[in-house]
Amino acid sequence: MKKFKVVRSVSLAIGLSTAVLSGNTMAQQQAGATQPTGPVICPGYVKGKSGLPGQRVGKKVQNAFEAYNEDDVAGAIDILLDIEAKDSFDRAFVDNFIGKMMIGIDGRAAEAFTYLERAVKEKQLNDSDHANTLKLLGQLGMQEKKYESAIGFFKKWMDFTCKEDAEVYTRIAQAHMELKQYAEMIEPADKAIELYEEPNKNPYILKLSSYFERKMINEMVDIGEQLVVLFPENKQWWTQLGSFYLQIEDYDRALSVMDAAYLQGFLDKESQIKLLAQLYAATGAPERAARLKEKHLGELLQRDADMLTSVAKSYHQAREFKTAAKYWGEAAKLSSDPKHFEEQGTLLLIAQDYRGAITALGQALDRGAEDVGGIHYTLMEANFHSGNFKAAHVHAKEARKDPSVRRNANAWIPYIETKAKNRGISL
Repeated sequence: MKKFKVVRSVSLAIGLSTAVLSGNTMAQQQAGATQPTGPVICPGYVKGKSGLPGQRVGKKVQNAFEAYNEDDVAGAIDILLDIEAKDSFDRAFVDNFIGKMMIGIDGRAAEAFTYLERAVKEKQLNDSDHANTLKLLGQLGMQEKKYESAIGFFKKWMDFTCKEDAEVYTRIAQAHMELKQYAEMIEPADKAIELYEEPNKNPYILKLSSYFERKMINEMVDIGEQLVVLFPENKQWWTQLGSFYLQIEDYDRALSVMDAAYLQGFLDKESQIKLLAQLYAATGAPERAARLKEKHLGELLQRDADMLTSVAKSYHQAREFKTAAKYWGEAAKLSSDPKHFEEQGTLLLIAQDYRGAITALGQALDRGAEDVGGIHYTLMEANFHSGNFKAAHVHAKEARKDPSVRRNANAWIPYIETKAKNRGISL
């Protein structure tokens, strides 16, 4: 029930048109209706005359068939190859038999293609055999990477039989892809989608490939939306759709999809968690970004200095200064980077943890921090607020050596001196 709710909410969030899906469903229902049967279903079709091999050829074919039944395929083929058939039907019948036997032999598929192609060059075979061989040649053409031929034979099969088949249209689209005829992939893929009784992902993937190769991102988004709704159990489609939305800079929809994927347990890679965190931050939810990264530290996310600083920055953006300082401190322990100590100290000052700030900033100076004047200025503030006017006075004098903070430091010095004097403290 939970997964259904998630999928439904995301469908609404991405604005997917139910008309598209209902149209597909209607077409699939129509495709599933009772269809005429038989090898050919063309209007006005009259069954062709059924032929049989002549007596001399038939006897040899029988011998070949017996050898085949005894698992002597090579012997069966040799018998058939010795046949000199003069009759057109006999020749087509024997070639068809040879081709079908050769298909099962490693390394002879190309030879099989030649025999089968010869068998259907003219309409000599019985209707059923002719139809089956045309379709088989399409399939064999795909296998042998004869994609132009495969498309041609699939179309001949459809023209001869007046049948349409979802798998055949899918393979035609696949053949066009192999030929880099990307625009020509769409029509057969759409026909396949209409004909499948149950949704099948393959023609959708082929359409997606076509649009990808042609850099048609809006169309890719449309297919991505359909894949998520039709195949919600496949985590790949969720993350892929999220990336499509990012490409068109639709961050709200990208977040909706990635967040739904996360709730379903589909995000299981470091990059995916990082992406979701970035989307939280980009859409004004830095606290969710921080907690997401924090939750997966040491699991999907490495607990190293870089990731700890990333968590710290997210908490800083969320104005949770104390927690942000904590993660800057953890990063500093791993890296010994004076900048990390400086960031920790600055945030502890904001969080009014003055002693903690003094300790962290002192470690930054000890490790050779670059912004010496700025750190002294922050130490001045931390010491002043903690009541240590003497130390504050010392740091103020050090801070004024830095031109970038000199004016402010000079303004503080008399103020500190006055406060110390009022309290009877000698500087």
